[in-house]
Amino acid sequence: MTDTGDVGAVLDEQVEVILNRDGLDALVHVLRQCGRTVIGPTVREGAIVLAELDSADELPYGWGVELEAGQYRISRREDGAVFAHSAGPQSWKSFLHPERVRQWTADRGPGGELTVRDEEPRSVAYAFLGVRPCDLRAIRILDRVMTGGRYQDPAYRSRRSGAFLIAAECTEPGATCFCVSMGTGPAVDTGYDLALTEVLDAGDHRFLCRSGSAEGTAVLAQLPHRSADDATRTAAADAVAQAAGRMSRSMPPVDLRALMRDNLEAERWDDVTSRCLSCGNCTMVCPTCFCTTTEDVTDLTGDHAERWRLWDSCYDLDFSLLHSGPVRATPRSRYRQWLTHKLGTWYDQFDSSGCVGCGRCIVWCPTGIDLTEEAHALHQEATEKRAAR
Repeated sequence: MTDTGDVGAVLDEQVEVILNRDGLDALVHVLRQCGRTVIGPTVREGAIVLAELDSADELPYGWGVELEAGQYRISRREDGAVFAHSAGPQSWKSFLHPERVRQWTADRGPGGELTVRDEEPRSVAYAFLGVRPCDLRAIRILDRVMTGGRYQDPAYRSRRSGAFLIAAECTEPGATCFCVSMGTGPAVDTGYDLALTEVLDAGDHRFLCRSGSAEGTAVLAQLPHRSADDATRTAAADAVAQAAGRMSRSMPPVDLRALMRDNLEAERWDDVTSRCLSCGNCTMVCPTCFCTTTEDVTDLTGDHAERWRLWDSCYDLDFSLLHSGPVRATPRSRYRQWLTHKLGTWYDQFDSSGCVGCGRCIVWCPTGIDLTEEAHALHQEATEKRAAR
């Protein structure tokens, strides 16, 4: 299984084979037989969502998505592709860093004695099927945030350390994807147990599958497969390369950290925040946003209390509330905080960008704010100011 370290260190030799649909069915079956909870994409209520799978038949065969800023819909495809959709409303963060976690309970006995019990993380062995390259990078970023420093999250580590990751390289980018400019896709490099590349040509629907860990190799040995051939390798590589060439969005080719740092008073912040509702949708769908708050609740008797950890958003006024009021009282200050942290000061904390180019924040913004457009606008404004000096 992939852990929070480098997978390549435990892999003696990469195995590469071809699976067909029966092989994909067998993969889900084998993982479930091993006691794993298999999570993958499936169609529910007009969206492609991540949910527990009983079999590979529940995967979104023949479904794609149509994306634009503030818009999402699923659509039928003419082929039977299973991974021909880009990022949906959820990310794997929902399973590794759930939006609601109980931390402890407290009970008062008849004599007034108080008993406090820490909530032990539920033991679960996940298998994530269909992890996009951008989301694979997002998991690695969360690993750094949640387990890479002095203060570690035992609940996250419990879920993450046993997770088996099956990546799916992108061959059908969405209109809001920009992983190429963030260096996070559409190909996968490391951090997976198995990697799939879907190929459809001449009526042959198959998956080039390669192992990325010793456990991945062991699972692969249990599946019906045939040897990888050069034609499939070439077709898979071409499909991923063509996907990279079809991405219509990108970040400006500049140091984004410096761009954010040096333009805190740009006029563009007023423009974008005249459209921002401060709803926090972008933080909720982002695969790397990790902020939380706590909530204490009691029952009607007052003898039982619980503390819950909940997702929080820097767009919430209470997020920066101090005794004299919120530190960031305006939509301008809150949007600027989010974007400058995501693209800039994240480097200061965690040595990387906090953005992986998945485009979810663009799709699920109700007013269609596009962070790539905002980054380009900030760059353009800074360029014009320098030219006018």
